[in-house]
Amino acid sequence: MYICNIFYYSMISGKFAITIHILTLLSKFPDAFLSSEFIASSMNLHPVLVRKEIANLKKNNLVESKEGKNGGTRLLKNAETITLDAIFQMTFETVTLGYAKNDPNPDCPIGRAINKKLDILYADINEKIYGALRGMTLKSFADQF
Repeated sequence: MYICNIFYYSMISGKFAITIHILTLLSKFPDAFLSSEFIASSMNLHPVLVRKEIANLKKNNLVESKEGKNGGTRLLKNAETITLDAIFQMTFETVTLGYAKNDPNPDCPIGRAINKKLDILYADINEKIYGALRGMTLKSFADQF
C-alpha cells in the first residue's frame, strides 16, 4: 500500500508539473504547432505521456492540434488569460492526502471523527493551493524563463 501511495502522490504532483511544462513551452511559441516529440524532449518524457496530457488540454479547450508532417499542438488562448488555478482545477479538482485503508473504530473518539477532521484539513489545504495560484497567469509564470 505504501508504494501505491507514493506512486499516487508523485503522479498528482507530476501531472500538474507536466501540464504546466507543456503550456509554458507552448506559450513561448504561440504561433507554432509543436510536436509531441519536441515537447517530450523538453521534459525527458515519452511522447505518449505528453499526448495523454495534450488530450486533456484539448478537452478543456486550451490547445488545438493538427496531424501530419507539420502537425503539432498550440495554445488556443492567450497565455495572459489562462490562470494557474484553472490549470490546477482541470488537472485534478482537489488534492487529498488520503485516508486510512481500514475503517476507523467508531467507538473510539478519534476514530469516530478522524475522517471528518481530515476532510476539513484537506478543504483548507485546497483553498490555500487555489489561493496561491489564483490570479497568477500562465504568461506571468512563463515570463520567468
